Amino acid sequence: MTDSRYYDALETRDPAVREAALMAALPGLVAHAKARSPGFAKILHDIDPTAVTSRAALAKLPVTRKSDLKALQSAMKPFGGLTTMMPGQLAKIFMSPGPIYDPEARRADYWRSARALYACGIRAGDLLHNTFSYHLTPAGSMLEAGALQLGCAVIPAGTGNTEQQIEAITDLQPTAYVGTAAFLRILVEKFIELKIPFPIKRAITGGDALPLALRNWLKEQGLANVLQFYGSADLGNIAYESEALEGMILDEELILEIVRPGSGDPVAPGEVGEIVVTTLNPEYPLIRFATGDLSGVLPGVSPCGRTNTRIKGWMGRADQTTKVKGMFVQPGHIDAVVKRHPEIIRARLVVEGEMANDRMSLKVEVADPGAAALADGIAATLRDVTKMRGDVQLVTPGTLPNDGKVIEDARKYD
Repeated sequence: MTDSRYYDALETRDPAVREAALMAALPGLVAHAKARSPGFAKILHDIDPTAVTSRAALAKLPVTRKSDLKALQSAMKPFGGLTTMMPGQLAKIFMSPGPIYDPEARRADYWRSARALYACGIRAGDLLHNTFSYHLTPAGSMLEAGALQLGCAVIPAGTGNTEQQIEAITDLQPTAYVGTAAFLRILVEKFIELKIPFPIKRAITGGDALPLALRNWLKEQGLANVLQFYGSADLGNIAYESEALEGMILDEELILEIVRPGSGDPVAPGEVGEIVVTTLNPEYPLIRFATGDLSGVLPGVSPCGRTNTRIKGWMGRADQTTKVKGMFVQPGHIDAVVKRHPEIIRARLVVEGEMANDRMSLKVEVADPGAAALADGIAATLRDVTKMRGDVQLVTPGTLPNDGKVIEDARKYD
């Protein structure tokens, strides 16, 4: 019998059992994507699906970047050939800025948000006030699907119309909220102003920051639980908080990698890098999908008893492309330099200067920081790759910040 604290028994599996199940599912996923989606047929054309049975094998597959979706979808409409279904077979099609089109298939809780809502204490019979957008973008539908799966009723409030929303909350007395933390604060402040008790006791927020001070303030106003989830229009729910408030717990149907920005190479355990996800989604089987977001994996398991991998949460964007002396320098350039010099442990390009006087220096962690010949060689490679000169500073391992940045723009713009 499943412990009622958890959505299902998957959440408390032995991590080794979970890993074995995910790796066992990989060959079938790759075969399915290659056979049923023309886009992945091209991306995976020289890949033998039966050989993709481990993380090491997965790491050799090409990365498909979120930033590439617009071009892919322009070349092969409407989904870049990455889905396994025709548009008319889907339930809904959403449109994100770009435009980028996102499919929703005809099955319950397609976006897998029920798990995140359950971790917040939301249960069957709750009335959920959903303030995420229902217009073109999928956030409103994403959370509604999870709520319906749990047996909740939903007020599809969407964004805006604050006065009407206050009226609906007052009349209908919902017990839970989903939406941004910023709009939740606006609603609570309105109720304080009107001197009316705020009926909502649980909230799950996403799409913006939830500072500790705001979380504490909301609890002071009577909200027993205010948690966050992290998701995207392509992948749905990726990770969510539990009452332990120690990182965000990965969804059960995803394989997570943290890679060095500008590359597809996994970083060392605990190092910050770009989130890359493989989703066990038969209709939209995104394989090694680079989200463009930075995070890192936390060691161990959550004190709440859920045993899946935890990430630190959203820590910024991985695309750190910077213009130097009128030319673009990208994370991929730094990755190319690193790959030519196996002595490099980590590297970080720092761009400095005032007005139009740009200077760039590559700080490189190596075992022997006194190796002058190595510094000269790296400087030559940097010039060859970027077509610009830059200084090279060799530093001891562990010197560079663990923040996922491979390009730091430290110029003064005042």
